[in-house]
Amino acid sequence: MFELLTNAYAHLATALMAIMPNLLAADATTGQGIKIAGAGLAGIGVLGAGIGQGNAGAGACLAIGRNPEAKGAITQTMIISAGIAESGAIYALIIAIIILFVA
Repeated sequence: MFELLTNAYAHLATALMAIMPNLLAADATTGQGIKIAGAGLAGIGVLGAGIGQGNAGAGACLAIGRNPEAKGAITQTMIISAGIAESGAIYALIIAIIILFVA
């Protein structure tokens, strides 16, 4: 778990270093910086959905391991819950795109 968080923060730092020159440019405004920060905050929803889908898959694997006869019902429930989690990620992505390109 620690390695996963370390990798996530390393990638976040790399992404921030890539966009910082754009934020610090002479023609950049405060509004542009706030838009980019807002889109990044909206992207946190995608991270949460990924964690939720991973937990759903892990729980389904454990449940199937304990009760193989209920594989069909467990898989069906897992797919529905993964779809619900993914819809949250799609909403977060759409909000981030709207903030960047429309607002």
